[in-house]
Amino acid sequence: MDLGKNISPTPQPTEGSQEKDVKPVEEKKVARPIQIVQANEHNFELNATALEEVLLQKHVKDLNVVVVSVAGAFRKGKSFLLDFMLRYMHNRDKDSWIGGNDEPLTGFTWRGGCERETTGIQVWSEVFVVEKPDDIFIMNSYFNLLLMNFQAFQHKLVQSTIKDSATVFALSTMTSSVQVYNLSSNIQEDDLQHLQLFTEYGRLAMEEVSEKPFQSLMFLIRDWCFPYEYCYGMKGGNEFLDKRLQVKHNQHEELQNVRNHIQHCFSNINCFLLPHPGLKVATNPKFDGRLRDINEEFKKELAQLVPLLLAPSQLVEKEIGGNKVTCKDLLEYFKAYIKIYQGEELPHPKTMLQATAEANNLTAVAGAKDLYSKKMEQVCGGDKPYVAPGDLKRCHEEIRDYSVSYFRSVKKMGGKEFCQRYQNQLESELEETYTNLSKQNDGKNIFYAARTPATLFAVMFITYVVSGVTGFIGLSTLAALANLVMGVTLLSLCAWGYVKYSGEFRELGTIIDEVAEALWVQVGRQCERREKSVCLSVFNYCPSNNIHRV
Repeated sequence: MDLGKNISPTPQPTEGSQEKDVKPVEEKKVARPIQIVQANEHNFELNATALEEVLLQKHVKDLNVVVVSVAGAFRKGKSFLLDFMLRYMHNRDKDSWIGGNDEPLTGFTWRGGCERETTGIQVWSEVFVVEKPDDIFIMNSYFNLLLMNFQAFQHKLVQSTIKDSATVFALSTMTSSVQVYNLSSNIQEDDLQHLQLFTEYGRLAMEEVSEKPFQSLMFLIRDWCFPYEYCYGMKGGNEFLDKRLQVKHNQHEELQNVRNHIQHCFSNINCFLLPHPGLKVATNPKFDGRLRDINEEFKKELAQLVPLLLAPSQLVEKEIGGNKVTCKDLLEYFKAYIKIYQGEELPHPKTMLQATAEANNLTAVAGAKDLYSKKMEQVCGGDKPYVAPGDLKRCHEEIRDYSVSYFRSVKKMGGKEFCQRYQNQLESELEETYTNLSKQNDGKNIFYAARTPATLFAVMFITYVVSGVTGFIGLSTLAALANLVMGVTLLSLCAWGYVKYSGEFRELGTIIDEVAEALWVQVGRQCERREKSVCLSVFNYCPSNNIHRV
């Protein structure tokens, strides 16, 4: 389906707006499509920084995520459909979300013609926070909605390889909770072949966890030309899909397997038949998405389709391995999946399963660490007073055990030995975090903070006394050496004071602290040994003890 000209997602200033209101700072906040995966000569690159900017926003990173993606071949109107989804999300509280007849369509960029506009994978920068329906009682009553655009890769001269198309479809399937499979006119056999890889993956995944590995799949048939056989909409689409997924004896074994296993891999599968949007959309190069230029029948079905996908009661939270996925978890899964789709060959389903298990365990580790950090923050956070080392260690051990128990309680993939590696990693990282917290806690102790200057003053006093005594008895060389040490110590004290006051040359301050700490510890050990020696001597010469020996 050919669509209209390129539409900019940046809204124009309203009438009467002042020039001073249009500032560069505000433009950064304008929602826009962000490229997160780019294909270069069959190699896929993840822009992790861009994805982090979207998924790690403070108000969304810890909420469960619903990922709605549209995947399919280029020039089939995916961006066009996503822009209507955006319009629905912005106007879902209004009586008529679809907009006025003269309102241009904005959002993901698109244009008419035979050349592609979208390449790779795009995500909308605005993550929509949606309240869950009132009849669902759960502690966390909100979740995130993320819209993604997956473009099958095709070059204008060389058709995309099966591997490239399958890779895009794979990333869409593995990361989405609601996947719209955007097809033109019909469901062809090669369209179903893209599902073959996932039916085998799903079979392997269900051997570890009983839940179905994927949530919702919708076949969206655009430009449907046979409404007299199957009517437009969901009803006719599901009837058509049932026929398409029938297993027949003359089908290839692989296609039979796809049909047999697809129901076991997706929790929900349906189909929607959408009519052609009209000749003005297909042939007018100046078409900008205004409803007045779109066929009435198309608008009627579109008004039914979008709420079926995006209404709060219809949204499905992303789950992997039986666990709800948050925005920050989704980032880890993207990083894990993009690694296995490099190279010339498609990954084996076992490799996909291993990547999922790895990301699954990493998110469990991150969740346990986050739990540990939040609870320790309540004990010895920046605004908390100094805690006795013994009490801090006891709290650490209790919270560490609780965090490790949380990690064990999370459903994970990969088997016992595989998960044990990540538990060991978690325990090691928690100990490292505890070490850093202990240092921060020590810094709150006024006596600990005074340890360095006290040590330096003590060294200066001792060397001053030694210098005076040795000079008095005529040992001028030792007196000069003592004076040199005293001078160096004085300079160190002055430098340390400047570092603490100005915050500059922190490396020098650290070195002085470490030297003073070493002297303090060394002297402390010597004093402790001397104390033990004296106690032992007293014990040995105690009369009652000697009588007991006799």
